[in-house]
Amino acid sequence: MIASITGFKAPTKNKMVLDWIRAMAALCETDGVYWCDGSEREKTILTRQAIENGEVEELNQEKSPGCLYARSKENDVARVEGLTYICTKDKKDAGPTNNWMDPQEAYKKLSEIFHGSMKGRTMYVVPYIMGIPGSSFNKIGIELTDSLYVVLNMRIMTRMGKIALDELANSTNFTKGLHGKADLDDHRRFICHFPEDNTIWSVGSNYGGNVLQGKKCLALRIASWLGNKEGWLAEHMMIAGIENPKGEIRYVAAAFPSQCGKTNLAMLVPPDSMKGYKVWTVGDDIAWMRIGEDGRLWAVNPEAGFFGVAPGTNMKSNPNAIATIRKNTIFTNVLKKKDGTVWWEGMDGEPPAEGINWKGKPWTPASADKGAHPNSRFTAPARQCPSISPEWENPKGVPISAIIFGGRRATLAPLVYQAFNWQHGVYLGATMASETTAAATGKVGVVRRDPMAMLPFCGYNMGDYFRHWLEMGKKMKNSPKIFHVNWFRKDSDGKIVWPGFGENLRVLEWILNRAEEKIGAVRTSIGFMPDPRDINLEGTGLSIAEFETKLLGIDQKEWLDEVEAQNEFFKKLGSSLPDEIKKEQQTLLERLLT
Repeated sequence: MIASITGFKAPTKNKMVLDWIRAMAALCETDGVYWCDGSEREKTILTRQAIENGEVEELNQEKSPGCLYARSKENDVARVEGLTYICTKDKKDAGPTNNWMDPQEAYKKLSEIFHGSMKGRTMYVVPYIMGIPGSSFNKIGIELTDSLYVVLNMRIMTRMGKIALDELANSTNFTKGLHGKADLDDHRRFICHFPEDNTIWSVGSNYGGNVLQGKKCLALRIASWLGNKEGWLAEHMMIAGIENPKGEIRYVAAAFPSQCGKTNLAMLVPPDSMKGYKVWTVGDDIAWMRIGEDGRLWAVNPEAGFFGVAPGTNMKSNPNAIATIRKNTIFTNVLKKKDGTVWWEGMDGEPPAEGINWKGKPWTPASADKGAHPNSRFTAPARQCPSISPEWENPKGVPISAIIFGGRRATLAPLVYQAFNWQHGVYLGATMASETTAAATGKVGVVRRDPMAMLPFCGYNMGDYFRHWLEMGKKMKNSPKIFHVNWFRKDSDGKIVWPGFGENLRVLEWILNRAEEKIGAVRTSIGFMPDPRDINLEGTGLSIAEFETKLLGIDQKEWLDEVEAQNEFFKKLGSSLPDEIKKEQQTLLERLLT
C-alpha cells in the first residue's frame, strides 16, 4: 500500500507536487507515503485499517449501513478561532478581525512541531477538487495527513483521488496542505493559512473544522483571498432552488451565523399549506459565485458532502438531513447506543436507557454529562439527500435571484425586509449580528457581529472584503436583490412568534416575488417591507394585524441604538471601511430621525 513518491509508483509526474511532497515527508520523517486514488476498493481497505487501529468504530451495519463512529479528544472538539491565523507579509492585508502571524515566523514555529511528528506513521496524500470536475469554478488542493479519519472524511466532503490529479496534470496551481496530529496538544495546535503561497498548515488537531482543509480553510479563507484577486466571491452561504407550482425554479443564496438554521433552510420541506412547491438543495454551507456572460451571478457548491451539527437535528427541524445520514455517514462525538446505532440530544423519540457518551464513558438519561457533544457532527454524501438538486453538479452553477442575510434578534429586526439597492444590501450584510442564547454563552442577548457570516472565515482584511462586494455589484448587469430575515423575533412574553422550519417557505415566496418585481412593497426607514396581505398566512395561527404588529414593527429608539452599536465594529476596521458603508449608515440614521 505504501508507494514511493518518486519513480513509476507515484501516480503523477508533476514535478512541483513531487518535490513538495518529498520535502514535507522529510520534515515529518514519515515511515511511508500512500497516494489516495479515491476508489471503492481503497475505501474498503482504509476503512478496515481505521477500524483496526481504533481511529473509527463500525456501527450496526444492518441498521446503519456503511456508517462509522469516531470520538475525538476532549480538548479537540471544535474550531479553534484563537489559534487560527492568516499569515501575510503585511499585517494590514490580514486585517484587524483576523489573527495574524508573519509567514516566516509561522513556518518556523510549525516546522518545529511537524519535525519528526510522523515517525511510525504513514503520510496519506489526498488530492481533491473543490467544485465540479471540469468547471471554471474549480480549485484543486492536495492535503498531506497522518490521519485516516481525515482521509475518510475527505472522501465524503470532496471529489478526491485520481480525478483530482488528472485534472491538475502538470499545473502548479494547487493549494498545498499539510496536516499532522502530532501529539494533539492544544498548546501546540495551530491552523495557519498562507494565502500568498496558496498554502495551509494545520497541526495538533484532528477535529474536522480544523483539519478537513477543503472546507473552511480552502473553500473560504484561501478562496476568499483568491476571489478578491480574481474577481469572484467565496461565501459562507447555502444555495437552494425554489420550485413553484408552475414548475419554475429560482435560486437563492443565504448567509446566517451559527444556530440560525442555515442547513435547515437549505433542506426545507414545504408546509402542507403550500402544495406544489418544492425546495431543491444545491449546498448547505458554501457558495462560490461568479458573474456569468449574461451579467447575472452564478453559484456552485464546491463541496461533495455535508458536515453538519447533529444535536437538534430531527424529523421536525430537518427531515431531509435525517434521511441523508441513514447510510454511508461518519458520526463524530455523538452517543453510541447499545445496539450499535447513534443518538444525540434533540433527536426524535425517547433517550436510550444507556449508551457510551462522546467522552467514551457509560451514560444514562440521569448522567450529568450530555450524551453527545453540542458540536458533535455527521459527515454524509450530498448525493444521498432526498432534496438534492438536479443542478447541484452543473459546472456552470445556478443563477442567483436573491441573496439573503439573517440573524437571531429578539426584537430589533423584522421577519423580512429588502435592501433598497445593492450598496444598501452590502451594508445589511456588513452589519449582520445575532444575539447569543444561554446554551451558547451562559448569557442571553449579547450581540455578536458577524458580517455576511464570514467573520471567522474571511481570509483577508474585512474592509477590503466589503469593498470587493461593492465592486462586484458594479460589474453585474442584473444583480440579485438582497434581503434580511429574522426567524427569531419574540413577542412581549418572550415567545418566538414565527413558526419557522418549513413555514419559512412563505417568506421565500415573497422574496422571490419581490426579486422578480411581481408584487409591490412598503417603503420604510430600514428597507422595503411586505404588505402583510402578500404573505400566505394560512395555517400559521397569525392574523394580518398580529403579523404586522409582532413581526414587522420598527422601534425607532432600538434602531437608533443599533446604529450606534455598529460603530464599535466599524472602528475596528479603521480607514479600510469603505465610504459607501459609512454613507449607508448615515442615510439610515437620517431616515430614522425624519
